[in-house]
Amino acid sequence: MSEQATLPVQPSRTLAMIESEEVVGRASLFAPFSQGLLRAAEVHAGLCVLTADLAKYTDIADFRSRYPERFFNVGMAEQSLVTTAAGLSKVGKIAYCTTYGTFATRRAYDFLAIACAHSNENVKMFAGNPGLASGYGGTHQANEDLALMRSIPNMTVLDPCDATEMQQIAEMAAEIPGTVYCRLLRANVPVVFDPATYRFQVGRGHRIGAGEDVGFVSTGSMTERVIDASRALQADGVQSSIFHSPSIKPFDVDGLLDFAMSVRRLVVCENHVSMGGLASLVIDALQDAGLQRKVLKIGIPDKFTECGSHQFLLDRYGLTQQKIHARVNAWLEQA
Repeated sequence: MSEQATLPVQPSRTLAMIESEEVVGRASLFAPFSQGLLRAAEVHAGLCVLTADLAKYTDIADFRSRYPERFFNVGMAEQSLVTTAAGLSKVGKIAYCTTYGTFATRRAYDFLAIACAHSNENVKMFAGNPGLASGYGGTHQANEDLALMRSIPNMTVLDPCDATEMQQIAEMAAEIPGTVYCRLLRANVPVVFDPATYRFQVGRGHRIGAGEDVGFVSTGSMTERVIDASRALQADGVQSSIFHSPSIKPFDVDGLLDFAMSVRRLVVCENHVSMGGLASLVIDALQDAGLQRKVLKIGIPDKFTECGSHQFLLDRYGLTQQKIHARVNAWLEQA
């Protein structure tokens, strides 16, 4: 186990809602969702944006300024947000919605399922504060949203990794048939993938590296940390590779199985509870194919997580690069 893995977390404060974490060690892009949204709006005249009083916190203020006649603030009423979006879809509009993931999934679950997905309405829900992105505790941490959303028929479910994917998904969501749920990365977002060469595809995963000792399967913001953990493991003599899966539903089963057959064991990392999300998808795919692999699950435990700074929470629940590195090393030592 490396010394880096045992470093204590430095104290930091819980950020106010409009603030964002400083990006360290990587390039970043401010408001990639807004940039992709504005490009989509130029192409699709019927695209409109709705929010539940969270324009300032979901990077849509520029859209509101440029297209005031296509912007609707329904107030703090997520059920009204979703039903209004469904109504706009029925008259031919493409309805982009923004709120926090907890409110979209817990308060408006039935409305997304019945008013939208049941009729394949052209509604695109972009949900902020995914997983442990918020320091405001269980009321504001959408730790189970992917499990909830992927259980709804006709629903496309996406979990972007970085600014490149966030911008590309915002731009192309208008062309994805039916209802979409996408975790929203806002404010300063790291750039992990080169926008000149990387292209997000619905239903497709993306392999990084060719190591055979350990295969990481990750989604969303965890991919950035897994890339760093993989590099640290390489310094220990452990050869690893990564299968990044931004598309939760549809899930790239064939790509996952090809990846699993090329490695000796799997580590699934997600900023989500370890049930019903990515780990469940991976285990189901292995079981259905009759493919046996040892699997280590790294995710949020089955509990309401507490308040605290972003870095404190990631460290507490083992989602930092250092904790992932240390846990994988310990797991390998036990083999």
